[in-house]
Amino acid sequence: MRLRVMTWNIHKGIGGIDRRYRPQRIVDVIAHYRPDVVFLQEVDEGAKRSGFHRQVDVLGDALGLRHRSFAPNVRLRLGPGHYGNAILSRWPLFDTRNVDLTVAFKKRRGVLYARCRVRNGRHSRTIALYNLHLGLAAYERKRQLRLFLESHPFAQLHHRTPILVGGDFNDLYGTLGLRLLEPAGFRRAGVVAHTYPAILPVRPLDALYVRGDLQCAHCFPSRLDLTREASDHLPLVADLEMRWAPGAPSAAPQDALAGA
Repeated sequence: MRLRVMTWNIHKGIGGIDRRYRPQRIVDVIAHYRPDVVFLQEVDEGAKRSGFHRQVDVLGDALGLRHRSFAPNVRLRLGPGHYGNAILSRWPLFDTRNVDLTVAFKKRRGVLYARCRVRNGRHSRTIALYNLHLGLAAYERKRQLRLFLESHPFAQLHHRTPILVGGDFNDLYGTLGLRLLEPAGFRRAGVVAHTYPAILPVRPLDALYVRGDLQCAHCFPSRLDLTREASDHLPLVADLEMRWAPGAPSAAPQDALAGA
């Protein structure tokens, strides 16, 4: 089965060029690609700058993606509200939780985890989804990825369990995954692609990685003109293939350890 996924730092829906809050631009770009699962970073909730919207619902309702999860990480210093990571999905999400990746004396960061049960006729598999936003300092990012690799339930998952990890890695040179994720069995979806700044991308800050019974067929950054206006990052879009082998493990830790 093929599924399409997207990861995008939406910059709270505020344009990277005009600095205006226009959430419809985010909706239109995502709708153009029709993804099954969307990872979003810098998603606002209750902030004045974004109309006090709960953006995960504004975007999910507009896109018809009724399965969603949101985890706030950063509380605004001036005024109410906070922002964090969100997952939108065509399929139900289970066991969602936020794994704290905060490093001492740095801004709060996290990885939003969810299990997603994907069906294809009589067959179904569970994918483990991890949507993250890493810090700005090199040592911070390394520590955060190590915390992720040691976290529950990731550390207990079977090596064949389909796992998708993506988000804003703040990875200036595109080498972070090579050093820390690939030794843990992950494969980068596509080649290193520049996604920041959207108007003239020169840094590969964003990425998607797969492990287990997931393969990447194609991965690319959006080049729509509207995308360059909608945020200060370009989204990454990937088409993935999932294996439906009999007896393959699911993403539930108890099943994975049992080899179910």
